[in-house]
Amino acid sequence: MMKFSVLLSVYYKENPVFLKQSLDSILNQSRLPDELVLVKDGQLSIDLDRMIDSYVRKYTGLFKILALSENQGLGKALDVGLKYCTFDVVARMDTDDIATPNRFERQITVFEKYPELDVVGAWISEFENVSSNVVSIRKLPEYHNEIYLYAKKRCPINHPVVMFKKDAVFAAGGYRHFPLFEDYYLWVRMLMNGAKFYNVQESLLAFRFSSEMFKRRGGLKYAISELNLQREFARMGFINCYELFRNVTIRFVSRLIPNKVREFVYLKLLR
Repeated sequence: MMKFSVLLSVYYKENPVFLKQSLDSILNQSRLPDELVLVKDGQLSIDLDRMIDSYVRKYTGLFKILALSENQGLGKALDVGLKYCTFDVVARMDTDDIATPNRFERQITVFEKYPELDVVGAWISEFENVSSNVVSIRKLPEYHNEIYLYAKKRCPINHPVVMFKKDAVFAAGGYRHFPLFEDYYLWVRMLMNGAKFYNVQESLLAFRFSSEMFKRRGGLKYAISELNLQREFARMGFINCYELFRNVTIRFVSRLIPNKVREFVYLKLLR
């Protein structure tokens, strides 16, 4: 039976209630993980530390806790955590999302059936307030060739629900610091390095959605970071000059429009 680790990163702004819901969804899976690697990205609140400690005591030997002295950001925290994952197959999970009860079973089954794969993603259901209140589903293409072409326009993998082979990630250079786009940058480097991708055509995770998300995904800072990412893709040879111009034009405008307009476009036109 294929063994796997779960990799999480938590920082001081996380809500302890959301963390509990996330951990419970992991620990109530139809196929349980063999290890949970949790990175504390800087000093946490007392409530978060107590919550984590209670799970470590209850599930003896399952958790591996890594504490960073200062907040490093998601990319760096995951890069550190990945080095401590015991098993080659690693499932990502955010500490405020909720996995469906069969998530790991579905993805591991795909890996066992198609051992040539390196990355197995899935759709996600975006919810507001309670997981039953689904506002949209982020669907992605299924097969490798479709995923490769999709990546030239948009991020081809839902990061919070991805499962991948650690060796394939390291072969492409691992998680690198690229503010706001660490995952997209990693997928493109892996695609160019020959990694094989697949997306399960069903939602395997409830993703916590809020209007605040659109504020974080807008503004000049976000637009410039995205511009730099697209320029890097062009430098790498992943996209051509036309694709660079197209992506930058569309994305730059989308980051600078009012939040309500961006929310409408995101929920109604891009889903």
